[in-house]
Amino acid sequence: MSEGVSVDKLVKIYLKMRDKRSTLKREYEKEDLEVEESMKLITAQLLDLCKELGASGLKTAYGTVSRTTKTYYWTNDWPEMRKFMKEHDVLDLTEQRLHQTNMKTFLASNPELLPPGLNANSTYDVSIRRK
Repeated sequence: MSEGVSVDKLVKIYLKMRDKRSTLKREYEKEDLEVEESMKLITAQLLDLCKELGASGLKTAYGTVSRTTKTYYWTNDWPEMRKFMKEHDVLDLTEQRLHQTNMKTFLASNPELLPPGLNANSTYDVSIRRK
């Protein structure tokens, strides 16, 4: 083992830093939530104003308000959605990322199968638990 700070000291310092980060994060999230809620109220008022005026946007001395439509899509029936995507060759309707746990399980169960283009990166990490 190299000279320097003891393992006990490193763990003690690490735990202190982790506690500090948790405190800072809680404080930030609380304040951020308050600001976000205030912004939602203002957004609702601006949407109402746009609706009343029949406007898709408003120009002010401080900035421009644009009223836009956002549409979100989802499915309640994944098996049927997958079937539909295969039938119509529209596999790009989903995001291009791999489910990490499912891929790990698949590879462990099928060591002879390697999906083309698959990359993997493993790193070491440590976890520290309180006594």
